[in-house]
Amino acid sequence: MADRSSESPPQLPCVFSPKSRQFLALCAQDGRLRIWNTDSKTLQQEYVPSAHLSATCTCISWGPCRITKEGPQRKKRKSEVARAEEKADLLAMGTAAGSVLIYSTAKGALHCTLDKAHSGGVNCVQWHPEDSLLYSGSDDTNIVEWDLQTGKARSKWKADRAAVTSLCVSPDGKLLLSAGRIIKMWDLDTKEVYRKFTGHSTAVTTLCFATTRPPDSNGLYFLSGAAHDRLLSVWQVREDGKDKNSVVSFTLTDEPRHIDVVASDSKEEAVRLAVVCKDGQLHLFEHFLNGPCKKPLSPSCSVQISDTKDSPMPVPLLAAALTANNRTVTIAYGNHLQPVMERTEVNTAERHVCLTRDIQTALSVSMETAVSKVKTPTVNAQSRVLVPGLPGHQAPVRRTSEATEKRKKDTDAKAISIAERLGEIDLSKVGKGAAKAKASLQTDNFTVLLVQGLESNDANILNEVFQHSKEMEIRKTVARLPLPAVLPLVEELTKRLQGHPFGAILMVRWLKAVLMHHTSYLASLPDLVSQLGVLYHMMESRVKMFHKLTKLHGKLYLLTTQVAANDSSNTSDVNHTAKLVYEDDESTDEDEASSEGQPDADSDHWEEGEEGDEKMEEDVKNNPDSQTEPKANGDEDTEHENESEEE
Repeated sequence: MADRSSESPPQLPCVFSPKSRQFLALCAQDGRLRIWNTDSKTLQQEYVPSAHLSATCTCISWGPCRITKEGPQRKKRKSEVARAEEKADLLAMGTAAGSVLIYSTAKGALHCTLDKAHSGGVNCVQWHPEDSLLYSGSDDTNIVEWDLQTGKARSKWKADRAAVTSLCVSPDGKLLLSAGRIIKMWDLDTKEVYRKFTGHSTAVTTLCFATTRPPDSNGLYFLSGAAHDRLLSVWQVREDGKDKNSVVSFTLTDEPRHIDVVASDSKEEAVRLAVVCKDGQLHLFEHFLNGPCKKPLSPSCSVQISDTKDSPMPVPLLAAALTANNRTVTIAYGNHLQPVMERTEVNTAERHVCLTRDIQTALSVSMETAVSKVKTPTVNAQSRVLVPGLPGHQAPVRRTSEATEKRKKDTDAKAISIAERLGEIDLSKVGKGAAKAKASLQTDNFTVLLVQGLESNDANILNEVFQHSKEMEIRKTVARLPLPAVLPLVEELTKRLQGHPFGAILMVRWLKAVLMHHTSYLASLPDLVSQLGVLYHMMESRVKMFHKLTKLHGKLYLLTTQVAANDSSNTSDVNHTAKLVYEDDESTDEDEASSEGQPDADSDHWEEGEEGDEKMEEDVKNNPDSQTEPKANGDEDTEHENESEEE
C-alpha cells in the first residue's frame, strides 16, 4: 500500500512487506531506497537510483509474494516451496519524473523501468493481486495499466479532471478504486466507471478495501483518508447504487499517514485497523461493518512512544502492521535514516498506552576540526630549504621586525574596547535641521518594534507602536508580523481592551487587522478556545448592553428634537414690515403723468362723493326702513360720472 500526502511538507514513503512483515522499505531524505530486516533489525539492502536527486521517490508498493529463483537449485521439498512463496520480492517505486522503477530484493538490483506513459509525477502505484499487472496514477490525471512481462503500458485512460492521488485494487482483482477528490470505482475488464462516491474536500491520500465480499451482496466496504482530514471514512458499495455518502467515520488526532487493515470475510468478523497519523501516534480500531453508523467512532487504543530522558520527548511512529495475534503489533519508529523496528504487545484494554524507549536520535556527523581549503605543508626540522640564487649563497627573504612592530603599535593605539565605543555612540544627537521635523518610523520598523516589545514585554515600546491609528499602517504592520508573534499580540490586545474605553478604540483597530490577516493561522491552533476565552467573554459582556443603549439613544433623540421644536415656536413673532422697498422708475413716471392729466375731475368726484355720503347717513338716520336709497345714490353717482366723462 502506498501512501502519499499531496500537500507540503511531502511524506516519505514507508511500507512493511506483506504477510510475513519481514522487511521494511522506506525512502529517506537523500532519495535512497533502504530495505531493513525486521527480524535481525539490520539494513538488508540499499539502492541508489541514478536520478535520485532530480526524480525523487514519491510512493512505494510491495508486490504479491512469489517464488524467487536464484540460479540453479536442487529440487525442493513442499515445505521449502511453501516457505519460499511467503517471501516478498518485487518492489514498485513511483518517481516525480513520471517513471516507475521495479526493484527486486532477491537480485538486489533494478528489475526494470516503466516509463514513457506519464507526463507528470507518479503519485501512487498498486499491484494486481493475481496477474503480473501494475497500476499507476499521476498528476496528468491518467491511470496506466502496466504489463510486467513485456515492460510496456497495456492500457491508459483519463480518470478525473484532477490529479490521481491514490489507487487500490479489490481483493478479487476485478475492481479498481481511484481518487483525486472524488472517488471512482472502475471495472477493470471494461475500464468503465462502476460507481462514484462523494469523496473529500481535499486530495485523497489513502484507499484500501475493508472486506473481501463481492459487490453484489451489499457487503463490500472500503476506507478513504485525505490530507488535512482527521476522519477516516468508510464507504459501502450497495446493490441499489445509493452509496454516494460514507456510512462510518473513525476519528483521528491528525491526518493519516500509514494504514494497515485486516479485512473481514463475513459480517461476524470485525475489521481491524492500525492507523499512524502525522503527529506520530498509533490508533487501533476494531469494528463490525454492518450498515451505517451516525456517530464517529473513537479508537479502542492509542499508542505513543517517548524517550527516557529527564524531560521526555515524543518519538514519532513511522509505520505499523497488524499480526494474526490481536495483541501483537509490528512498529517502526525514530527517523527514516535509521529506524527502530520491534514487535510489541499492546494492552488494548487501556485507551491510552505510552511506551518508553531509549534510542539514539542524534546522528554523529559533527566535524572535530574546522575545514580549510588552505593546506600548510608539514616541514621536518632536519630538512633544508633551497632558495633561488647562486650555489653557496643564501639569500633568505625575511620580514623585518621593525615593520611588524610599527603595525602592532598602530593597532594597539587604535584598539578601543566595546564599552568605549558604545559610550561614544549618542543616539540623541541628530544632524542639522532634524530637530524641526521629527523622523517618522516606517511600517517595517513598526513590525520589528512590535516583535521586540512582545518578546521583552516592554510597555514603552508597545505604547509607541499602539498609539498609531492609521488603518494602512496597522494593516501593513500586522501583515508583516511573523506567525509565532500573532498569539502574543492577541493576548496583549486582550489585556489592553480591558482598560480605558478611549484606549480600547485603538486596540479594536489592531484586533480587526489581526483577524483579517491571520484568521487561518488562529483557526489551526488546537487550544484556541481557551486562549481567546477572555476576549470572547469581554466582547460579549460589552455588546450585551448595546441593544438597550441604542433604544435609549433613540428615545432621547426624539425628546430632544421635540423640546427644540417647542422652544422655537415660543419665540417672538416676526416683524413683517419691509425694511427695504424697491420702486421702478418707469412706474413712478406713469403715476405722475396720470395724476397731472386729471387733477380737477378727481377732486370734483371726491367732493361730490363726500357730500353724497353725508346725505346717505342723514337719510338712514331719518328713515331706517328704506334701504333702496343707497342704490339710487349709487346710480346717480354713476350717471354723474358718465356726464362728466361726456363733457
